[in-house]
Amino acid sequence: MTSQDRPRILLGVSGSIAAYKSAELIRRLRERGAEVQVVMTAHARAFISPLSLQALAGRPVRLELFDSAAEAGMGHIELARWADLIIIAPASANLIARLAHGLADDLLTTLVLASQAPLTIAPAMNQQMWAHPAVRENVARLLSRGARLLGPDSGDQACGEIGSGRMLEPSAIAEAVLGIQQQPFAGVRLLITAGPTHEALDPVRFIGNRSSGKMGYALAQVLTELGAQVILVSGPTALPAPPLARLVRVESAAEMHAAVMERVGECDIFIAAAAVADYRPELQASRKLKKHSGNIDLRLVPNPDILAEVAARNPAPFTLGFAAETEALEANARAKLNNKGLDMIAANLVGGAEGGFDRDDNALLLLWGDGQRELPLMPKHQAAREIARALMQRYVTST
Repeated sequence: MTSQDRPRILLGVSGSIAAYKSAELIRRLRERGAEVQVVMTAHARAFISPLSLQALAGRPVRLELFDSAAEAGMGHIELARWADLIIIAPASANLIARLAHGLADDLLTTLVLASQAPLTIAPAMNQQMWAHPAVRENVARLLSRGARLLGPDSGDQACGEIGSGRMLEPSAIAEAVLGIQQQPFAGVRLLITAGPTHEALDPVRFIGNRSSGKMGYALAQVLTELGAQVILVSGPTALPAPPLARLVRVESAAEMHAAVMERVGECDIFIAAAAVADYRPELQASRKLKKHSGNIDLRLVPNPDILAEVAARNPAPFTLGFAAETEALEANARAKLNNKGLDMIAANLVGGAEGGFDRDDNALLLLWGDGQRELPLMPKHQAAREIARALMQRYVTST
């Protein structure tokens, strides 16, 4: 930011019921020393009065691109140059789509195109809208251009539904953009694997496991929010594409191995959250295997050990592995940590009534060379934040 004493923030408010939170956000930003200029879209005015935001910001709210008084001296260009940072909170699905496609059909979208200030978006929308592939693609497009994503949170929504799509709380947004560590992973390159692998028996059947990919996808989103440059290599999942710059889809362990090895030389941290099949059928039938009364003998051969191979590189990235165990959790996980030469491991019990594969919650045991930390049962998105916090501490210590 150019204005180090009083950062100048252009706050864009778009049409969402969460627009009422913008009033609190202005207060939180100003109490941290920022100057705030509010720009509202036409739809935002249906949810909150410009006068309310003007009173809190201490300066007139800008509403129209074609304002004869403000535009006498090309006011929107002057405003675009004034801003050190542009925050759009709430960012509706409609506004995100317009930004992603480079439209400049109102004052706010024009300012984004006319300014070199970093862009931060805090989405707010119905959980089905947030999960829609079009929205995810638009967010990914903005991230690939350098925009920063904050949120959304999960929980009760104004429409009565429950899910991801709530605007992040104003205090969290203010802390993220004006805190001491605005983006602790800024400039850090991460390669993450997620989901299962499918090892084909024939064109119809495969050997796989119960992994849903939820933990790896949550990590990818959280670490992107924290400033990391994330590439996600994903096995087959039913999850919508997470909002990040790059997603590589694979099916088999061999394909995942190839995708990782092609990119691992350019990453600082490698997170192996995928449940990669240890074995694959030695032979894959070219036609469907027909059912008959006799037994079928199936010969399996080992798949490449992606995690061990990455950890053995010289130089190697910081490596975080995962261990899914049904018994002796700490002993088995620490053995994997040591045998593969990992920097850190996240272990969880599977096969029980709570947590584990294909669940929304998880309990984890984090282990590293000289310590450990237990994470109780919690939503996987929250667990991802706790893992990221521990990961940052260990990564900084190792570098």
